[in-house]
Amino acid sequence: MTTPAQTTPMALHHAARTFGDAPAIADGEVRLNWAQLLEAVQEVARALIARGVRTGDRVAMWAPNTHHWVIAALAAHYAGAALVPLNTRYVADEAADVLGRVDAKALFIAGPFLGRDRLAELRTSDLAIDTVVVIPVEPGTENTDIAALDWSELATVAAPVTVAEAEERAESVRPDDISDILFTSGTTGRSKGTLVAHRQALSVVRAWAECASLRGDDRYLVVNPFFHNFGYKAGILACLVTGATIIPQVTFDVPETMRRIGAERITVLPGPPTIYQTILDFPRRAEFDLSSLRVAVTGAATVPVVLIERMRSELAFDVVITAYGLSESAGFGTMCRVDDDAETIANTCGRPIADFELRLGEAGEVLLRGPNVMLGYLDDPESTAETIDEDGWLHTGDIGTVDDRGYLTITDRLKDMYISGGFNVYPAEVEQALARLDGVAESAVIGVPDTRMGEVGKAYVVRKPGSGLTEDQVLAHATTVLANFKVPRFVEFRDQLPYSAAGKVLKRQLREEKS
Repeated sequence: MTTPAQTTPMALHHAARTFGDAPAIADGEVRLNWAQLLEAVQEVARALIARGVRTGDRVAMWAPNTHHWVIAALAAHYAGAALVPLNTRYVADEAADVLGRVDAKALFIAGPFLGRDRLAELRTSDLAIDTVVVIPVEPGTENTDIAALDWSELATVAAPVTVAEAEERAESVRPDDISDILFTSGTTGRSKGTLVAHRQALSVVRAWAECASLRGDDRYLVVNPFFHNFGYKAGILACLVTGATIIPQVTFDVPETMRRIGAERITVLPGPPTIYQTILDFPRRAEFDLSSLRVAVTGAATVPVVLIERMRSELAFDVVITAYGLSESAGFGTMCRVDDDAETIANTCGRPIADFELRLGEAGEVLLRGPNVMLGYLDDPESTAETIDEDGWLHTGDIGTVDDRGYLTITDRLKDMYISGGFNVYPAEVEQALARLDGVAESAVIGVPDTRMGEVGKAYVVRKPGSGLTEDQVLAHATTVLANFKVPRFVEFRDQLPYSAAGKVLKRQLREEKS
């Protein structure tokens, strides 16, 4: 049996040979088959090489889901670089911090989009990046930054580098080379970059695709952001290894999503529970043809049994499964199986995939071990040693139980992280941001239930003596320094916070007050 490709560039070559003229990307008027996608990737890779990107360099992406993202990400790998996706909700300070820490040699950035000009925002920092390429997202908007390249210029930039030279670079990429550095929100206030190798990214993706029953004739609407493992690995790379068609969606809009399901005959629609809930609750749902839907994979939040049942009965999904993973485990870990019942799918995260071992450690902490545990944190050996013990077990920080079938259920979090709209929010990071606001003596942030987002943040704030700080001022400050999903939705002022004898804020007590 032939060993499958162990690097993304070789997986792309395999896809072009195997799937050829089958559809690879459908993004509005842009339609590429797998052979054409390879050519497009080679062109952008040649441009990167011409601009001095070398093997082992880092190339960053700060843009929403379009065909450009797919091409540029695969081109970064093709040129031998590691991919660094940035959350599109980052404010400029958050983006600049990550770009500086990885020493990005190139950045693909969205042009003006949804009222924001990210490049103009970024230029206010002293960050210097050799190559900046502006991706056109909204029609009619123009790049006014003379120091940046337009996407349309890349063919000209690529001219000095031959396809053969690009292929030579692609073939030099090794399975243990870093494929991507995804940043987690920081439990101590600063994000950490997880280092994942090509062999690991492809291994977890193949296991995910097999478990989700993904196949070559599937049409996959990728609503999950490409900057997230769910959109990049379980989306782009899963299609790459199976031949399924990538159909990117820039932003999640309920009627637009349902229109595209009918127009593009979408079969695969993964996402956080909120996506399915909003579709099910949409008053004009009956006006849309959703009959093509086949596969749903969800997770990242509590999943009610009734939601699973409605997804199967009202949306007629053949496959509905839940999964669990984290960036430190290359984005994956456990999954339910196609034939599991609704109770199992709603109440568990399934059993291990991709050669992961699962066991419970002290206090019921979920531990994972296997060849696909991250190589470590970027430039942080101390945190790496704290997270991966000497026996190779990854300490996830989640508390769980494992039943006699080997199925995992997450019951609590050692870390106080909560999940808002499918995105992890670490309260320590929000609390550090609030601490920089004049008038805040101390604060504690917890997640509280929300029908649409799953959970949203609530900040308990103790004012400094004499301060007249208001809720509006707290929220306005948070909005300027944090991505929107991290901004608390509620602020409650307290004279004091509850503390333990050890001097730690009793967040469990705050949460219990809301139950």
